[in-house]
Amino acid sequence: MAHMAKRARRVSPVGVLGLVLLAVLFVAVAWALWFHVGTNAVADADRRDALAGLDEAWRAPTAAESEAELPLPEAGRPAWILEIPALGVRQPIIAGTDPDDLSRGVGWYPTTNLPGEVGNMALAGRRVGHGEPFRRLLDLERGDEVVVETMIKRYTYVVRVAPAELTVAPEDSWVLDPVPGKDFDPHEAVLTLTTEQDLYPTPDRAVGFAVLESEEPK
Repeated sequence: MAHMAKRARRVSPVGVLGLVLLAVLFVAVAWALWFHVGTNAVADADRRDALAGLDEAWRAPTAAESEAELPLPEAGRPAWILEIPALGVRQPIIAGTDPDDLSRGVGWYPTTNLPGEVGNMALAGRRVGHGEPFRRLLDLERGDEVVVETMIKRYTYVVRVAPAELTVAPEDSWVLDPVPGKDFDPHEAVLTLTTEQDLYPTPDRAVGFAVLESEEPK
């Protein structure tokens, strides 16, 4: 017994610290794999389901739906489709910007305008994890097209302020105003795109603005 007690007392603090560090490293690696691989896989599946559901619902709208004004979407549900041809983006637009909404596509700020309306329609999307719909948003350039597709029409906006040109703080809510800043006429239909400025955690946000150029019936 004394021999066993003596051996037990030989446990090194350095060894214990090493085991703790290994456990911490394992948890960190597992979390990183889930965040960068797992959340993207789940979001991609949700994106495909949402796009298929919208395409199916819009395939044969009734005459009344075709002529009606665009209805207010249900919170948390896929509402429209966002296409950015220059970036190869085609994402469902979810009605809301809660974390769950942003994990399933691009989120629409419910306090802003509907597609095609005069004023400001604002969207948010992630650059890292959860599908990364706006991973390459800072590559968007002035003159590029951004399309919002609804049950009734396709609205084509043209980028006037590229996301790489404007960085704001989280409290800079003016970007969601009906007329965001001084670069727009109150009679214009504006589309605002927001995302993380960096690919690592910072409070900064990149913001781009586009203006409605044309609309066409579905």
